[in-house]
Amino acid sequence: MDPWPTGDKLKFETAAITHPGNVRPVNEDSIFTDGERGIWLVADGMGGHRDGNLASAMIADTARGLGKGASLMELTEAFRHGIGAVNTELLARSNGSADRLVGSTVAALLIHKANYCCLWAGDSRCYLVREGGIEQLSHDHTEVQELVDRGVISKAEAATWPRRNVITRAVGAIDDFQLEHASGVVRSGDCFVLCSDGLTGHVNDEEILARSSRLSANQASHELLELALARGGKDNISVVVVNVVAKGATTLVMR
Repeated sequence: MDPWPTGDKLKFETAAITHPGNVRPVNEDSIFTDGERGIWLVADGMGGHRDGNLASAMIADTARGLGKGASLMELTEAFRHGIGAVNTELLARSNGSADRLVGSTVAALLIHKANYCCLWAGDSRCYLVREGGIEQLSHDHTEVQELVDRGVISKAEAATWPRRNVITRAVGAIDDFQLEHASGVVRSGDCFVLCSDGLTGHVNDEEILARSSRLSANQASHELLELALARGGKDNISVVVVNVVAKGATTLVMR
């Protein structure tokens, strides 16, 4: 399909849901959506560390405090600056002690006029579903992904690798912190899916494609959550589905 004309105001159908899963007593994930400003986000507090839910909530608050931005570049830089400030504050809380480490992954989608930018750190993901196909825009910051990239193990082996949950980059974990990014042009009919690894630990890309390409944002988010729960739900699960539509914008957030 054709890109949206630059002057058009994009319309979005959004649904977002977060769930503690079947095992963990606390939900350390946070989500944020604002179609009017073109901001969507999933953050996953680092499991096993103190106050992971605080770290992810600080990231969501950063998105909440952003202005509209005169351009995508301005919005992106404001987000980067805000996440950098969160990283500095979380590092100060830990005071250099690994035992006191507090951190979070993040996957954010920013859209302004006809352009998008996906920013991330860690293994929360951003997907683009377009014309019957799915592309993972983000690239996991994990030990197992580095092994796959180097050809040491295959993707099939990565699925059961014993250290597959080891994160190599997260907000609050390192001094020299940078968000990675991918950008492009928004097209009518596009669907973006943001999620924490609580979803992708149980649901593969083809299953995300099958639901997000044929269902409403609300139905897709619910079916993906239910599928992850039915397969164990071993971690907190968060899903944000953003459909680019020609009709009025709607947002449905479920917690």
